[in-house]
Amino acid sequence: MRYNFKQYLFLFGLVFITFKSEAQFKDTAKWKALFAVGVNYPTTDGFVNGSYAKSVNFPTINLGIQHMLKRQYGVKLDFGFNRFKNADDTPEFKINYSRINAQFVYDPSSYLTFLPMRLRTVVHAGPGITFAKPLGTLTENKQIFLNLLGGLEIHYAINEKVSIYSDVAYLYGVTNLDDYNPALTGLGAFNGSVFNLTFGVAVSLSGCRYCN
Repeated sequence: MRYNFKQYLFLFGLVFITFKSEAQFKDTAKWKALFAVGVNYPTTDGFVNGSYAKSVNFPTINLGIQHMLKRQYGVKLDFGFNRFKNADDTPEFKINYSRINAQFVYDPSSYLTFLPMRLRTVVHAGPGITFAKPLGTLTENKQIFLNLLGGLEIHYAINEKVSIYSDVAYLYGVTNLDDYNPALTGLGAFNGSVFNLTFGVAVSLSGCRYCN
């Protein structure tokens, strides 16, 4: 009888610890703030003929708030800022490319059993709005248009509340350059795609008050 009691007690303790750790994970993962910095590449087909940007441009800055509805999926609202400038053999311009996106977030890590415990993958995608504004004397060529964003994040957990991550994202501009055909008046106008590579920090805003 005593032996069976110990078995039941051990089983109950194991279930309790598993449930508690699962709940703790959900609490700490429920709300997160994300901040990342990196570089960008705007595709050449987004500019009028005769102009294009450098292949690697700095900075790219992303700020976001993420809410996980379940362990595997959630939503994110984020703001992004890109700056890119002309290549050396094209007329001079600089463009501020800002965006706001509402995204769906999916974390398939629990199915990827080969990954280390501290490593997680996150797929994100969703629509948004872009504000492309040339600087200097070209400010009249500013544009506002829709975009579609998709990306993949790789997270490495430092502890229960903080992780570092990298993000590779693709932004597709839903617009055209019909209003900017002449090379001079179209200089600085942009409606193409942008590739972003960023590195950042994700911090939990919920749960696990005394996590180390």
